[in-house]
Amino acid sequence: MKPFITDNFLLTNHTAVTLFHSVAKDLPVVDYHNHLNPLHLAENKQFKNISELWVTGDPYKHRAMRINGIPEHGITGSATDKEKYLNWVRTFPKTIGNPLFHWTCLELKHIFGIDDLLSEQNAVVVWDHCNVKLQEEGFRSVDLLRKWKAETVCISDDLLDDLTPHKKVTGRNSGLTVLPSLRSDSIIAFETRGFTDWLAKLSESTGMIKNLDQYKVAIIAKLDHFDAAGCRLSDHSLDGGFAFDFSSGSNPDKLFTSHISGTQLSEKELNQLKTHLLVFLGQEYGKRNWVMQLHMGAQRYTSSRLRRIAGPAGGYATIGQSCDIKGLCTFLDMLEQKEKLPKTILYTLNPTDNAAFATLTGSFSEDGIAGKVQFGPAWWYNDHYDGMRQQLITLSGYGLLGHFIGMTTDSRSILSFSRHEYFRRLFCNLIGEWVENGHLPNDAGLLSQLVTDISYNNSKKMIEHDS
Repeated sequence: MKPFITDNFLLTNHTAVTLFHSVAKDLPVVDYHNHLNPLHLAENKQFKNISELWVTGDPYKHRAMRINGIPEHGITGSATDKEKYLNWVRTFPKTIGNPLFHWTCLELKHIFGIDDLLSEQNAVVVWDHCNVKLQEEGFRSVDLLRKWKAETVCISDDLLDDLTPHKKVTGRNSGLTVLPSLRSDSIIAFETRGFTDWLAKLSESTGMIKNLDQYKVAIIAKLDHFDAAGCRLSDHSLDGGFAFDFSSGSNPDKLFTSHISGTQLSEKELNQLKTHLLVFLGQEYGKRNWVMQLHMGAQRYTSSRLRRIAGPAGGYATIGQSCDIKGLCTFLDMLEQKEKLPKTILYTLNPTDNAAFATLTGSFSEDGIAGKVQFGPAWWYNDHYDGMRQQLITLSGYGLLGHFIGMTTDSRSILSFSRHEYFRRLFCNLIGEWVENGHLPNDAGLLSQLVTDISYNNSKKMIEHDS
């Protein structure tokens, strides 16, 4: 059978072939939002088998396997690594049309040199081949990232996480810079079971927390710690029942004190307290010249059974309601009026928000700052072929494509860095279509700069605090 992943995979026109191979292909990768394990990178972990690397921690695959009827025991349960791998192999042929089909082929081809389509017939041969490779030098965690040309990765970390592993990797002079990125959800996760324990740990680390002012002082101390460690981005997941609430009669100090004393707040009161703290945090990010990422549109509470079995990020979430645009604009406007609006990336899981988010890139600006507000890349369920193209088309129609910050993985898997190559191929193909349809001039300099900026330069400048 002819190899599926050829040099010109997804490149359907001459301009696309030229742009990808002469410009995009060999550019370094800046991945500004992911959930990799920093300890794996610090120890340059050697994975014992392909399942541990590729299947065990990938909610994308877990979701597909559930849809395919695989019992949970064979996905996240006590089945052996090989059994879980074989369950993924059984699922893979059913993923036609899903990006998992393309990503699987890309990863096997470029990391392990496998051209054959994965199947139950060759599953054991592929298992043995990959496992042998993973024991060779050059196939540890950092080595695998470098095979994808990763230059800088920003890992999502909780406010209480140890940041020394990031420094250890960066100091190894392997060509890879690993920076922390603050995942701020815990700060406003008042209604979750773990908040009381989390707050106690924060108090142990920073001092007594009995009121909102002390809470803010503790948060500021931790933000300073992150800043000193090279943090450049924060991230908030604003989904579920959250809605911005700027009610003038709210008393956030009283609400916070009541909550930590054991009083159960109403949903409205929780939203008022969260909104107050989001404004506080936004100002703190602005002071530090951080980028604020807002992920919206996910409905994470679906199956209680799967949440209990697989945890809060087990691959069973779905697309939620569209964003409260009015509330979002009020939030950004409040920060702008205080002259503390940070650079902001808006992600939506609900594609009905695409046009609204694309137009918001022109609603808030700052003199001399290009791309102050970004419509982030196609996120999560939208990072398939059509979803990525539609995000690019919508942004170009309503904003300035040339300032777009390109792709990020938002993944826990090292092999998911295949998404950068996937994005670059389809982006070059889209630009090539526009050129060959007469929608863009065939100007090599103009096109090369566009591809270079979106694939690499813009994200690199963002991380380096370069306006």
